Amino acid sequence: MKNLRMPKERKFGWKLKSISSINWGVVQNKTGQNCAILEHSLLRGVTSEMIAWWFRNFANLRVTLNDVEGYEGKKVPAYLLWHPSDHVNAQFKGNLGENNTARAGAKIHIQETMQYNKYDFKYPVNKELEIFYCENDGWGMGMKIPFIGTMMFLRISYKDVYKDGKIVGVHYHYEVVAGTNKQNFIAKAINKKVIGGYDSEFWEAWITHNTIEVGVFENFLPALYSQRNDLDNLHYSKSMNPITHEIASQDQEGFDKYLFEERLKGYKLSENAFDYQNGIGKSILG
Repeated sequence: MKNLRMPKERKFGWKLKSISSINWGVVQNKTGQNCAILEHSLLRGVTSEMIAWWFRNFANLRVTLNDVEGYEGKKVPAYLLWHPSDHVNAQFKGNLGENNTARAGAKIHIQETMQYNKYDFKYPVNKELEIFYCENDGWGMGMKIPFIGTMMFLRISYKDVYKDGKIVGVHYHYEVVAGTNKQNFIAKAINKKVIGGYDSEFWEAWITHNTIEVGVFENFLPALYSQRNDLDNLHYSKSMNPITHEIASQDQEGFDKYLFEERLKGYKLSENAFDYQNGIGKSILG
């Protein structure tokens, strides 16, 4: 894709999660909106505080990779740790918070491509989205079109999971709505242009991409968060990965299958999926 150049793949040595580790589904509601849900497996060794910190800061962070092949001693955007092969860059813009952190009302410019190693530049992303929700329980971003309104909204909810009084991980739930519910000629034409290419292959590419993206929080986020008081000198080495081969080899599945099924059913029956999503409201995880 023009103006999008992929950096060299990062060989971190992580065992990446597969889509068999999550519950996922895509439905179309009564008015033709596409609705996707990803109910991720438990994020082990991570806390919601870490994830909230990441979302407020990630586009500003740069990390020195100590021992990653081809990157030894190089300082790179932290965004490159969030996926070993699909990410290019991300930038916060607009009405930013303290120290240029993300907040509702700001914007983010994302550059990446879905499953680059399989599809090359068939499914690129090089667009600016508005941040509508940035709180300790979630993140929401999307796109509006003049005279039409919201055209796409991506909403993430997360919550700590406890066992015997201790945090053992995070419940991470992702919902995406694409397309307007409006039925006039112009709205239908825009729908066709914006989401007409969202076929089964696209969703498979995006869901695989997101499964990997969320899963690798386990591998790098605790290490970066532990250095949060010295952001100018962030480092990452392979030895900082807390997920052992034994842990990585454990079978996982979506954390809350009942929630996944109920939300998917709700989207299918909705007249306006954005209303059902309630993207600027508090987390559905409570």
